[in-house]
Amino acid sequence: MKFRTGLMFGATALTGLALAFHPGHFFGSALVASPAQAATAPDATPTTNHAETYRLLTLFGTVMDMIRQQYVEPVSDRDLITNALNGMLSGLDPHSSYMTQKQYDDMMVQMKGEFGGLGLELQQQDGHIRVVSPIDGTPGFRAGIKPGDYIIAVDGHPIDGTPLDEAVKKMRGKANTKITLTLVREKTPKPIVVTLTREVIHIDVVKSALYDRVGYIRVAQFNETTEKELLKAYNSLKQQAGGKLAGMVLDLRNDPGGLLDQAVDVSSNFIRSGEIVSTRSRNPKDSQRWDAHGTDITDGLPLVVLINGGSASASEIVSGALQDHHRAVLIGTRSFGKGSVQSIIPIPGNGAVRLTTARYYTPSGRSIQALGITPDIVVKETREDPAFSLREADLEHILKNQGGNQTKAQPRTDLPAIAKDIPNEPPANWPEFEYDKPATDFQLQEGLRIVRFMAGLPSPDPAASLPPAKPPAKTDSATHH
Repeated sequence: MKFRTGLMFGATALTGLALAFHPGHFFGSALVASPAQAATAPDATPTTNHAETYRLLTLFGTVMDMIRQQYVEPVSDRDLITNALNGMLSGLDPHSSYMTQKQYDDMMVQMKGEFGGLGLELQQQDGHIRVVSPIDGTPGFRAGIKPGDYIIAVDGHPIDGTPLDEAVKKMRGKANTKITLTLVREKTPKPIVVTLTREVIHIDVVKSALYDRVGYIRVAQFNETTEKELLKAYNSLKQQAGGKLAGMVLDLRNDPGGLLDQAVDVSSNFIRSGEIVSTRSRNPKDSQRWDAHGTDITDGLPLVVLINGGSASASEIVSGALQDHHRAVLIGTRSFGKGSVQSIIPIPGNGAVRLTTARYYTPSGRSIQALGITPDIVVKETREDPAFSLREADLEHILKNQGGNQTKAQPRTDLPAIAKDIPNEPPANWPEFEYDKPATDFQLQEGLRIVRFMAGLPSPDPAASLPPAKPPAKTDSATHH
C-alpha cells in the first residue's frame, strides 16, 4: 500500500497513458500492507446490517442481469464490474478511483519520471475533455496549450462526449509522430488548431537559475528524484555564486503534488527542527507525524516561496510548513486546497484501488482541505481575472474541512518592511508573460525583489525601468444624430 497527496481526480488522465490520475502524486514512502488484509479488515463502525447489504447486492445483480439481457449491444462482465467499481469509488470523493492492471502498471512507470505522450494533464468535466495543466517543457507546453482549454477534436475527429480513457488513447502514439488538436479557449472567439509531435516525456522535476547572487529553484512535481535534484541544483547555484548566495526563491507554482517523503525532505532542507506535516486517519492508530531532519542547507538565507492555484498537496505541505515555521515568505495566490491522503492498494492481477484514507495537517494543525494556503503577500500573475476556477472547493462531493485548528490565522508580524510596497498585480505596462523570458514573470520578479531586500541588497521596483504605459486611445465624445 502506498500513500499519495497529489491532484487525483477520479476522471483525470495524462496524454500518453491510460491513467485516471495526475502525475507523480504518491503520498509517502512505500508502506507495505497485504492486499488481503486491506480487503478483509473489519469495519469498526458498520453503517448497515447484513440483511440490508444482501438486499443491495441482490439489487446490483438484478441490474447487471438486466444489462446483460436488454442492453443494445453485448457487454462483457469485466466491463460491467470495472464500471461499477469506478462508480463506487469515484462517488466517494473526487480522488478515489479504481485502476485496471494496465492503468496501475502505467502509473508505476510514470512514477519513475518518464512516460510517452504530449505532457498534458486532462480532466473530464460534463463530457468534455479539459486541460488541467501542461507539464513544463513538454510538447503540450511548447505548443501554448493553457489550463482551462477544452480539447474538442483529435486529428479532425470530434471527441466531445468520449470517455476520458478513450480520448487519451487517441492522443497516444509513437514518439516523433504528428497529432493535431482542436481547442476551445474562453474569451477566444474561434477554435484553436495546434499540431504537436509526440515524444517520450522526460520530466525535469527541478530547474534552476542564478539572478545576481539570488538562487532560483523551480520544483515541477515531487517524484522519486526531487530532493536529490534540488540538492544538486542548490550546490550548483552556490558554486556559481562563488559560495556567496544571498538568498533563494523556491517556485512551487503549478506543482500538482508528489511523494510525501520527498515533500518532507525538501522542507527539511530549509527547516532545522519541528513538525513538517501530520496525517489523521479514521482509526487514530493509523495517524502519523513527520518531523524535520535537522539541517538547513542554506544556513538561514532569506527564502521566498511562489505559489498559485495550481500548487497542490505535496507542494502545499512544503509551503505550509515553511509558512508555519516562519522560515519563508510566501507570495502569489491561494493554493489548490487538497488536504487529503490517498492510499494505493494493489489487487494482484486486477489493478489497484486508490482510496482516500486520511487528511493531512500543517505544523500549526491547519487542515487546508478546500481552503488552500493563503500567501503572506498576494501577488497576481496578471491584471486579468481568471476565466475559470479549478480548485478543490470547485469539485463535486469533496471532503469537509474538519479536525484541524479552527483558530483564524493571525497576520504575520515578521514580514520584511518592503512587503507593504509590493503591488498585488502587474502595472498596466507590464509585458505579456513569456516562459523563456524571466523578466516578464511578475511574481518571480517581485519574489526576487523581496529576497534582495531581506539580504540587504539593492531591490529596485522591477516596473521602474519599463517604458511608460501607452495612453488610452482618444474617442470622439460628440453625439451624432
